[in-house]
Amino acid sequence: MKKFISRNYWLLLAVIVLSSFIISNQHKPTLYAIGDSTVKNGKGIGDGGLWGWADYIKPYFDNDKINIENDAMGGTSSRTFQTQGLWDKVLVKVKAGDYVIMQFGHNDSSPLNDSSRARGTMKGISEDSSVIVNMLTKKDEVVHTYGWYMRKFINDVKAKGATPIICSPIPRNDWKNGKIIRNGGNTYGGWSAQIAKQTGIAFIDLNTITADKYDEMGQEKVTPLFPKEHTHTGKEGAEINAASVITGLKGLKDCSLTAFLK
Repeated sequence: MKKFISRNYWLLLAVIVLSSFIISNQHKPTLYAIGDSTVKNGKGIGDGGLWGWADYIKPYFDNDKINIENDAMGGTSSRTFQTQGLWDKVLVKVKAGDYVIMQFGHNDSSPLNDSSRARGTMKGISEDSSVIVNMLTKKDEVVHTYGWYMRKFINDVKAKGATPIICSPIPRNDWKNGKIIRNGGNTYGGWSAQIAKQTGIAFIDLNTITADKYDEMGQEKVTPLFPKEHTHTGKEGAEINAASVITGLKGLKDCSLTAFLK
C-alpha cells in the first residue's frame, strides 16, 4: 500500500512539474528563426558536418525569459517556404509579443520553373509577377518578386502583434582580389535592406558583419569553415555567423528583443 501511494505521489509530482514547465513556456515570448539551410541545415543536428547559424544563437539569450525555435528548412526560398506550407505551420504558433527573424536569398536566384525544385523568385522588390505552369505541381502559379514574399512574411508577423527582423544572407566562400565577395547593392543583401526600410522593421546586415570578419581572417583560414562547398558552414562557421547576428542585434535601436540577451 505504501509503495502504491509513493508511486502515485511521484507520478503526481512529475505531472505538476511538467505542467508548470509547459505553462511557463507558454507565457514566455518565442523567437522563431525562418530561412534556408544556412539558417538550419538538415534536421539541425550537424548532418554531414554542416550547421546553420540559428542553431547557435540560443546560448546568447536568457532562456528563462524567452524560447528559441529554429524552423528554417534547407532548400527553400522565400517563395517555396510559403508555397510548401512551411510558413503556415510557423505562423499559427506566433503570438503577440513574439519575434520572427528571417534570412532568405541563397535559393531565390534559382530558376522560376524547372522539373527539379521550381523555387526561384523574380529579382527585386517590386510588385511585378509572372504566371507559370509549375513543372512540379502541374498547376498554374503566380510567381512574385523576392521583395513581395518577404513583405508577406513581415505583414503576417505584424498582424499577429509580433516583431519581424530581417537579415541579409550570409556570405559565401567566394573571393576576388583577396577579399570576400559581398552580397549588397542590387542583390539579395541590398534588397533585404530596402525591404526593412520600406516596411519600417529592424535589419541586421549579417552579410557585411561576417564578411568583415572573413576579410580580417583571410581566405586560407576561412575556407576550412566550409567543409564541402562554398555556401554551407560547419560548426565553427555557424558559430561565427550566430555571433554576427547577435552583434547586429545589439546594434539595433529600440529593438525590444535585446532585453532578452544575457
